[in-house]
Amino acid sequence: MIRSTERFLTTHTGSLPRPPDLIRTMYAKEEGVPVDPQALAARVRGAVAEVVGKQVEAGVDIINDGEMSKPSYATYVKDRLAGFGGTGNTFVYQDLAAFPELQKRVFGDPGRSRRKTPACNGPISVRDPAAAQADAANLLAAASTVNKAATFMSAASPGVVSLFFRNDHYPNHEKYLFAIADAMRHEYETVAKAGIILQIDCPDLAMGRHIQYAALDLPEFRKRIDMHIAALNHAVSGIAPEQLRMHVCWGNYEGPHHCDVPLADIVDIVFKARPSAISFEAANPRHAHEWTLFERVKLPDGKVLIPGVLESKSNFIEHPELVAQRIGRYANLVGRENVIAGSDCGYGTWVGQAAVDPDVVWAKLAAMAEGARLASRKFWK
Repeated sequence: MIRSTERFLTTHTGSLPRPPDLIRTMYAKEEGVPVDPQALAARVRGAVAEVVGKQVEAGVDIINDGEMSKPSYATYVKDRLAGFGGTGNTFVYQDLAAFPELQKRVFGDPGRSRRKTPACNGPISVRDPAAAQADAANLLAAASTVNKAATFMSAASPGVVSLFFRNDHYPNHEKYLFAIADAMRHEYETVAKAGIILQIDCPDLAMGRHIQYAALDLPEFRKRIDMHIAALNHAVSGIAPEQLRMHVCWGNYEGPHHCDVPLADIVDIVFKARPSAISFEAANPRHAHEWTLFERVKLPDGKVLIPGVLESKSNFIEHPELVAQRIGRYANLVGRENVIAGSDCGYGTWVGQAAVDPDVVWAKLAAMAEGARLASRKFWK
């Protein structure tokens, strides 16, 4: 993990706004319309170069490819792994169930409504090993043109794959999880071997409480996510913790979130994961108060926090002073060298997601960079 002894660094969660023409092409692909694969690959390369330039312009230190090649942070695996060809999954969001009109609006999001989540109906294996290699090459090529060495790339965790893709093949959940872990190892190690920081996206550890495991009590849920962490650690056992970070979130949708599991109820299990850095939601109204948790919970040695200092569903541009305050709260509790500023979640979680105007996204990231500079002047005089 990139650390600084001079100032607070900035990064974000992963997905960023995609160009309109790329969105249209990816919609077509998801809907089964024939798409020229070479033309799509070329457009993805161009979009990665564009999004890298915009991150640098906004002042982001640790950049990525914006997930330009993926229809979503999780469902892309159906195109890279064999074994997913069953009927589509259905989801019940516990917090939205009490608000049916809002539920219709959330599920009617152009990107979310197009997502494909075929069940696992056969043995899982790597079907397209070149996809992760192309992603890494695109990011490194774009970063080299702006002299950026600090890069990261996200990949779905075994647990979140199990959340979105129902198991209709393996005898139990544990065998399913570890089969996913074994198959995803190729992508994880491809990214790491390219010299890119690997971010594992793990909303299953928090969002899973009110979706996948809503029927379980808290002790049983904790047992399940402990198993998810074991599968993740198995999959990344060959990668140094310092080259790994993970993202934990409660779902990037504009819902009430009143059923979210508190961070305090899962943080000890989250800390068992191998990644040295933990990215998590810390700006939205259901979780902005949880910084006080670290008044009584000690950050394990070697761990870094990447709290969200930008909300990911609001078009408000956070004031840099507020960003600086949010950074400072964590720095005061866990040490300035153990804090990197980030965003709550992505700004293009699904292709076509438009909760935040693209131009506002770049302004929010610039505000984060300015807030990090303000905080740095206070903590690194």
